[in-house]
Amino acid sequence: MTRLTLSKALNEGLRKALENDPKVLIMGEDVGKLGGVFRVTDGLQKDFGEARVVDTPLAESGIVGTAIGLALRGFRPVCEIQFDGFVFPAFDQITSQLAKMRLRSLGKLSLPVVIRIPCGGGIGAVEHHSESPEALFAHTGGLRVVACSDPPEAFTMIQQAVSSDDPVIFFEPKRRYWDRAEVDIAGGLAAAPPLTAARQVVPGTDVTVLAWGPMVKTCAEAAAAAREEGRSLEVIDLRSLSPLDIGSITAAVRRTGRCVVVHEAPVTGGLGAEIAARVTEECFYQLEAPVLRAGGFSTPYPPSRLEEHYLPDLDRVLDTVDRSLGY
Repeated sequence: MTRLTLSKALNEGLRKALENDPKVLIMGEDVGKLGGVFRVTDGLQKDFGEARVVDTPLAESGIVGTAIGLALRGFRPVCEIQFDGFVFPAFDQITSQLAKMRLRSLGKLSLPVVIRIPCGGGIGAVEHHSESPEALFAHTGGLRVVACSDPPEAFTMIQQAVSSDDPVIFFEPKRRYWDRAEVDIAGGLAAAPPLTAARQVVPGTDVTVLAWGPMVKTCAEAAAAAREEGRSLEVIDLRSLSPLDIGSITAAVRRTGRCVVVHEAPVTGGLGAEIAARVTEECFYQLEAPVLRAGGFSTPYPPSRLEEHYLPDLDRVLDTVDRSLGY
């Protein structure tokens, strides 16, 4: 076991993917010589060469368009979008081409493209650098959408994403890049849960709290605080946002009878609404309270001095839990 930051765990996972398959390529703005803005690809160009770790022009649409062509020729490109808010110039390529081509060809063509997107706030940045656009991609059929939450998950999930024959949108919680944990970098993927599976982070009996990406740690901290007050919160890391692991989600909610969904994105039209609807459909007779949501506000992302107020924190999660228990 090696103690790594989340960014270094991603680096090690990408290194494994590059070593195991010569068709894997990494491409993006400053991913080579600089090693990426968050240093996720640090050292990879030096070790694998400029033909496999490619510094691209500042053109997200061009990056994804090129990756689509490479994938059609048998390569497995891993694209980095430097910040979440910069993905929109490539949105047409992703939703109109990347997501559609496998079905359009009746399965004859596969597009094994991974698009890495650092997501969310908490680093003192502003709009275009702190977005949470996961609902836009989860709404698009043909894409797998996943989010890692800690270093061990990052290490295994990025390798699983690269090996997928479907295009994968891979969200990385940028404010967790510097969190550290023990990672088994010598181990294989055989013992890892499937990329589509949710996982229980904290067991509990009173309320099921569903989260992903940067909010998983926040919710685990909320569970620890609630425990001191005699309340037992179960925290589930969804990991896969499309497809959702509905079986694990509903089994957890049936155990507790209450459900709170937490995400950084604005509550209005967020993925939590879809999850709440699905839970209500499947667990109506087991629910002791409505499914509640805690998330960002329905405004553009605020200046950095206000982001602590904008983002869901431990208190907002616990307030929502209290509302659920109040029914």
